[in-house]
Order: sequence, then structure tokens, then C-alpha cells
Amino acid sequence: VQLQACGGGLVQAGGSLRLSCAASGRTFSQYATGWYRQVPGKQRELVAQITSGSSTNYDDSVKGRLTIYRDTAKSTVYLQMNSLKPEDTAVYYCAAARFPGAPLNLNTDYWGQGTQVTVSS
Repeated sequence: VQLQACGGGLVQAGGSLRLSCAASGRTFSQYATGWYRQVPGKQRELVAQITSGSSTNYDDSVKGRLTIYRDTAKSTVYLQMNSLKPEDTAVYYCAAARFPGAPLNLNTDYWGQGTQVTVSS
């Protein structure tokens, strides 16, 4: 499984970014995908995921501001990030579940490379 993420950058507070993650190597729609983020000294935390059944869930800190969606024809998952806050600054990692139909799991997921998101105040 290959995950190729892009779209990070520097943005002012209140601004927007869109992250994308292209997956290859297996049937995309059968697996949950999503985004984690990590800041130095802290554990990687799940921000948003979309399940194989297209259900979405979010960390409380990003509800109403971040939206995850996917394009199965392109095997790509996106994270639209609006109303960004300085506390959203982190390295964001795309992830895919190891097992079909299962949710994301920090200990077993496949990972893409991280992309830095920096929100200035």
C-alpha cells in the first residue's frame, strides 16, 4: 500500500488548506482512510476518518472546521481545512486501515509521509 500526501503549507489564522492523499496498491473503497496529526513531544492523534461505508468522524477539536471526503475513482482522500487556528499547527499524516471494513488504528495503520501545516496567528 502506497500513500502519497500533499497540500500542507503556511497559512494565517482563519485561512484554509486542502490536504490530499492518493492511495495505490489495493481496492481503495474497502478500507477506512483518514488523517492524523502530530506535534513534537505528543502522540499522534486521529483528526478525521472516513470508513469503508463512507461514514465520517472527527476529533471534537476540528468538528465544523475540517471536512474529510474521498474520490473513489481517483483513490484519493481529502481533508478540507477551514477556519484554521494556530493550534492546528502540526505534521499531518495520511493513514489507511490495514484490514478491510475496520476503522483506523494507530498501531496497525499504513502511513503516508507527513505534510507540515503551519497556522500563524
